[in-house]
Amino acid sequence: MSDEPQVTAPPLISPNDFTIVANLLKRMTGIHIGSNKRAMVSGRLAKRLKALGIGSVEAYCDWLQTPGNEAEQDAFVSALTTNMTRFNREEHHFNHLSERVLPRLTEAARSGRRVRFWSAACSTGEEAFDLAFRLLEICPEAARLDLRILATDIDKSALGTARAGLYPTSSLSDLPESLADRYVDRADAPSGMVRVASTARDLITFRCLNLNAEWPFQRGFDVIMCRNVTIYFDEATQIRLWERLADRVVAGGALYVGHSENLPEHIATSFIQQERGAFCRPAAAVYRQASMLRVAKDADGHRTDINGGLG
Repeated sequence: MSDEPQVTAPPLISPNDFTIVANLLKRMTGIHIGSNKRAMVSGRLAKRLKALGIGSVEAYCDWLQTPGNEAEQDAFVSALTTNMTRFNREEHHFNHLSERVLPRLTEAARSGRRVRFWSAACSTGEEAFDLAFRLLEICPEAARLDLRILATDIDKSALGTARAGLYPTSSLSDLPESLADRYVDRADAPSGMVRVASTARDLITFRCLNLNAEWPFQRGFDVIMCRNVTIYFDEATQIRLWERLADRVVAGGALYVGHSENLPEHIATSFIQQERGAFCRPAAAVYRQASMLRVAKDADGHRTDINGGLG
């Protein structure tokens, strides 16, 4: 018999408590969690309740909604959201981007046009850096052009990782060696870690944003990546988000979705599917351009010059 201590899972929260938590998360983020996630929710909330010395889930949720508890609201969202990502995830999207989209966009940028990319729900940042790596491969002078990447997520903890650009060395396993050699620095990182090179980091602005809230930008994007995100929303929320995202893709732009996601038919008809999960809006399409300069606050409280900056 082993003398090692037995690790027991925390008790499951009651169905009523789970409903309270699920409804609160849905109201705050739009994320839907089914009853099959009750064990996951129980384990993650048990840590929050223990850390705060609160005796019940219901009391925690009541306290969470009182003014002044914004920091714990962030911790609640971070605890219950999934940050499943990695470098070079769904590589065929980046191959399509490099071969069919980036060449013409970088030429447009060299001619003086504004070019914008959006990594929506970027999690810990790997997708945004993948974008930057491919962009630098084709356009090494990208930083000198009007060409930038916006990366957003609702999880402020994940964004902290993204901004630091620090990852375990093991996270590079799926990244082509040629890209890792050029854009990842092993010397400028703690043991067992790597840091994304500043040439890639400087192309990206990370911002906190709830995709189901108001967006603090009006102008469109040449490329939007929103992959494996809508699977966490109910059908009505999915459709509404796809409509909003599609409306922000400029004529000639591209929208990338995850392998298990499909654009609703009434949206897909405005695009040409060129690859699995890769949709391009025809260049002749009419795109509604915003003409007024808008200065807005993003979810971090930063003031962002939307038209002249990222959005």
